[in-house]
Amino acid sequence: MKKKLSQKENSKNAWLLGSSSFFNDIGGEMIVPLLPFYVLALGGGGISIGLLSGLREGLSSIFKIFGGWISDETGKRKPLIFFGYLISSIFKLFIAAASSWQSLIAFVSLERFGKFRDAPRDAIISVDTKHSGRNLGLNQSLDVLGGIIGTLIVLFLFWKFQMETKTILYLAACISFLSIIPVFFVKEQKFKPVKISLLKELGFFNPKLKYFLLVSSVFSFANFGLYLFLLLMAKEATGSVTMSFVYYIIFNATYALLLIPFGSLSDRIGSKKILIAGYSIFFLLTLWLFFFTNARFILPIFVAYGIVCAMNYSSHRGFVLKLSDSMKGTAFGAFYTFTGIASVVGGTIAGIFWDASPKMMFGYISFIAFIAIIMLCFAREKS
Repeated sequence: MKKKLSQKENSKNAWLLGSSSFFNDIGGEMIVPLLPFYVLALGGGGISIGLLSGLREGLSSIFKIFGGWISDETGKRKPLIFFGYLISSIFKLFIAAASSWQSLIAFVSLERFGKFRDAPRDAIISVDTKHSGRNLGLNQSLDVLGGIIGTLIVLFLFWKFQMETKTILYLAACISFLSIIPVFFVKEQKFKPVKISLLKELGFFNPKLKYFLLVSSVFSFANFGLYLFLLLMAKEATGSVTMSFVYYIIFNATYALLLIPFGSLSDRIGSKKILIAGYSIFFLLTLWLFFFTNARFILPIFVAYGIVCAMNYSSHRGFVLKLSDSMKGTAFGAFYTFTGIASVVGGTIAGIFWDASPKMMFGYISFIAFIAIIMLCFAREKS
């Protein structure tokens, strides 16, 4: 293995790892649009959905710092990526077997444990720093494309064949196992292991990186995985579970189409400008929902949220990359972990507000988003 990979090899790695994300997300997104309705069918309520949303987005992220740190410590990233996809695929089978909303939440949380693969994966993709935004955007585009296909499969099976939820979930788990195959063909660039304890390594982070981790964590209190609640709103507005799947596909399509353009734009003009725009659109969206919680203009709501997610994805990671120095795996892991903890707490609080009043939930979210915008203005993306 060469010490330094060519741009072509780095690009190939991005495509291969994107393919793994593609297959994993076909299976994953066959599950996601069913989750809020599955929770309700198993006896859960708004708090259960908020907890599930926060855990799905957040608890998995808590483990990512260990994947990043271990990859920096050992000098190997590829094995962690392989086992991460394997674990996720196995626990999708357990999700299908859940018999209560409590066990469902537990199995969803354990399935997300496999996401410790993300930090070492992003570190491999980001080796070519000049094209990191584009490559990260490519990976996530393939991820979201898989999600669109997964949701289309669910829509077809649910609408055309009236297939039972558990049968769809078992099928989703089987498809997810295909994500393991492309990892075998990834070429990993050699790098010098960073032999230092995790706590010491966190202490050595650039102060500007520490501040940005705080900013992104505050934003995650508001952006904890809002789409599960939007799916419930879509069902209420249309009276149809099937139509809520259609809107979810539109959200994912918007997200996928704009990921690479916004990733490339962040490479050219800087991540901060894109993030300020993304945070601001999110704030305006949640403020709109605070005043109009009867879900009017449901299509623009899903489109706007897709734009927000596309703007934030590569820009958050590009910001971290520029301030991470030699500890890229741990830096990505820390970003995922801190924002993940915030998502768990934020999603739970949002669920409590939702049960009291959706208006209260969106008021809480918009207030937190406004604070995050102010804090972001003081962040610096150059070390």
